[in-house]
Amino acid sequence: MGVPAFFRWLSRKYKSLIVNAHEEKEKEVNGIKVPINTSLPNPNNMEFDNLYLDMNGIIHPCCHPEDRPAPKNENEMMIAIFDMLDRLFNIVRPRKILYMAIDGVAPRAKMNQQRSRRFRSAKEAQEKEEMLSEMRKRLKAQGCILPPEKEKGERFDSNCITPGTEFMFRLAECLRYYCFQRLNNDPGWANIQVYLSDSNVPGEGEHKIMDFIRRQRQSPHYEPDTHHCLCGADADLIMLGLATHEPHFTIIREEFKPGPPPSRPCELCGQEGHDVEMCRGLAKEEDHVEGVGAKVTMEQQYIFVRLCVLREYLEDELSTLKNVLHGNYCLERAIDDWVFLCFFVGNDFLAHLPSLEIREGAIDRLCRLYKDTVDKTRGYLCKDGFPDLRKVQIIMTELGKMEDEIFKARYEKEQMFRKRDKDRKKREKMKTPHWTPNRPSTAANGAVSGLYKQFSEPVALGGDKKNPWEDKKKLESNNGAGKTSAVASYIKQAREDSGEKSGGSEEGGKKRPAGEEEEEEDKEPADDVRLHEDGWRDRYYLQKFKVSPEDTTFVKKVVAAYVTGLCWVLRYYYQGCASWNWYFPFHYAPFASDFRHITDMFKDFPLDTKPFNPMEQLMGVFPAGSKKFLPDDWAELMYQPDSQIIDFYPSDFKIDLNGKKYAWQGVALLPFVDEKRLLGALDTVYDTLDEREVKRNKPGQDRIFISSKHPWYESFKALYEYPDKTEYVELDPTQGRGTTGNVRPDDEAILPGQTVRSPVPALAPFDNTGAISAGYQNPQFVKGFVFPAKLLPNVKLPEKSLKPKDWNDNRRGSYRPYTGFQRARPMQGPNTVGNRMLGNMVRGFRPPQDRPRYPPPGQRHPAPHRQPYRHQNRNQNNYNPYRR
Repeated sequence: MGVPAFFRWLSRKYKSLIVNAHEEKEKEVNGIKVPINTSLPNPNNMEFDNLYLDMNGIIHPCCHPEDRPAPKNENEMMIAIFDMLDRLFNIVRPRKILYMAIDGVAPRAKMNQQRSRRFRSAKEAQEKEEMLSEMRKRLKAQGCILPPEKEKGERFDSNCITPGTEFMFRLAECLRYYCFQRLNNDPGWANIQVYLSDSNVPGEGEHKIMDFIRRQRQSPHYEPDTHHCLCGADADLIMLGLATHEPHFTIIREEFKPGPPPSRPCELCGQEGHDVEMCRGLAKEEDHVEGVGAKVTMEQQYIFVRLCVLREYLEDELSTLKNVLHGNYCLERAIDDWVFLCFFVGNDFLAHLPSLEIREGAIDRLCRLYKDTVDKTRGYLCKDGFPDLRKVQIIMTELGKMEDEIFKARYEKEQMFRKRDKDRKKREKMKTPHWTPNRPSTAANGAVSGLYKQFSEPVALGGDKKNPWEDKKKLESNNGAGKTSAVASYIKQAREDSGEKSGGSEEGGKKRPAGEEEEEEDKEPADDVRLHEDGWRDRYYLQKFKVSPEDTTFVKKVVAAYVTGLCWVLRYYYQGCASWNWYFPFHYAPFASDFRHITDMFKDFPLDTKPFNPMEQLMGVFPAGSKKFLPDDWAELMYQPDSQIIDFYPSDFKIDLNGKKYAWQGVALLPFVDEKRLLGALDTVYDTLDEREVKRNKPGQDRIFISSKHPWYESFKALYEYPDKTEYVELDPTQGRGTTGNVRPDDEAILPGQTVRSPVPALAPFDNTGAISAGYQNPQFVKGFVFPAKLLPNVKLPEKSLKPKDWNDNRRGSYRPYTGFQRARPMQGPNTVGNRMLGNMVRGFRPPQDRPRYPPPGQRHPAPHRQPYRHQNRNQNNYNPYRR
């Protein structure tokens, strides 16, 4: 779940959460790379038991990276994924479990958001292709030189990273090969259990991981001091980690670096230094060289987010509840309430309330309301994933009273920022020289190209420079004003000679006034609602929902759907998916002031709902532009005029900015998919699937892999004495260090002695000598079982890392905070470098021969070797030669 700006807000407010990950690198000996021995102690001074990988956060950056050249084909993508998995395993080094979870079929509540993303992505790609084609024609008409156009089939469509596609099915095969290869060869994998939940297993990746943890915690053999590490960049992982009530929980993610995204080469000319809209082609006498302008980028670093420290911060922030609740105070319940309040500012299943924005301090405002109203609620908002709607009503009522003030303050701040931004642009425009190597004709191109040669030596551009945009930057930054003015006059003369007019953009031979460009650039998106003006509620429902604000029945219907959504999301986090087919049927949220009499709005969810099959989900989330990932007969339902579900796949749709500035922040107004109509239409084409497509469309099972050194190995081998047996066999938790579950023969098993064939041509097959797999099932519970959200008995809480409130620096010395996973050790003995340096500063420098070289650890130098201070003006009355 992506909650925009949540992690930035969290890391800025709670600064001690973050620890930089220390990563051991491969060493090279005589030109041969020596692999890292991951069985050695973790260099981060923390031994983790379990590593969980939300695989979609790894697959996407490996297949279409933003900071480096993209892989050329699927084989390179698979190898990049393997390398990333090795890197993460090297950093964390789990000693018990590695769990890899790929997003499977999601609940309907999530599918609407997936549908919006994929339709938006397809629309942006189509608009980009049209823009590139138009620009290419215009530049060629002006005589500019461009490299040859890439073939249509080369572009990678990231929509293929969806359950049910051939790409995801092949990825699962590659990951099975990867597991066998590492278990056979890497000593760090010898004693761990490896779980793989591929895209055919229903459920989002992170929620499959949470379900595994919840169920393992109920076993009497579970080790309560297990150290968990979860890898992923989504903000909801922080809330999910807190919801487990595991005190030893850490998240590893890529380091967040604020600032503009890394620059990418222009898609027309391949050079850097400009956007595609500003492209002027290559210099005339230079042929295009693949990779021109490519930069060497630094490897992305990883950080640890310590949730045990976040628990300390929340304990301090919510400590005021003790004054009201007294003996009923419970930190675990208070943390659950904090997680619940975070759902109001954004999640993948509900639109956020109009009055709440993280950047405006929405979470802090909700926390203040929560603490201020505790005397009215007289307790907690939720328990074990079930909210108390009577208490939620109180919070919403108080928030509703503040909405008018929030909207006006937001408008005033936006106006202030816009004015400041406009003034900044004016100042920059006055300072920046407006010189552009615009080469719209052959004659001008030749003149400008000759100019680069003429001025190459005096300006030190270098005779073999390949990127004219770099030359332009150097010319502008050169101190010789005469040279720059000569350049400008030279270009002007070249254009006049070729019959062109100098100046900016032109329309109909007329120069466009600069003021008009500024007005268009700074034009604000239309705001028909105007939340900062009186009557905002009426305008909101009229513009967004197309209903009269006096229609109280409709408003109540929207509020009831939102309340049901809050109950669904909270249960999803703490108990698992309550309903696979529920979703919020509106594009916009109601106001907090509309939450009236909500106590009886929600009853319960229907039982025994089922997820879609993988290819059914593809039909529910894909636009017609991604039809190539579907069988032909299925794809025809997306674009044939006589299709009974053609209205689900609009070729164009509106994006409502909803008060935002950029299109990606807006709301895609797509029709909601009618499940009955969709499945009814698919019934007519089900019999056209071939054998492999049928396999792609079936719900799958989790798999577990172990090496021959694991205590479960013999019992796994015994499963294949009767390979046709499909019943599950319970695992012995005493042999699995507290882990339990059920196993049966794997239908894709590769037994010891058989050959593991490589699905990637660049990787070699090998003989399986020490690994085995089995189908895996989580521990099962009766329907209606409620997983308690609490600390387990006998758990040992981690040592506090934040400074205690009662710490007295004068009496107890300065507090030493954590700088990593362990508290910094005190300095030991005078032989440490720091102590020697400080001692020399205090006592004055003495030659080494005048003092003992290796005094006993923990002892000071003998008194005869101490030297007096070397002050220039000593007060003899107060002088003490042995004072430290």
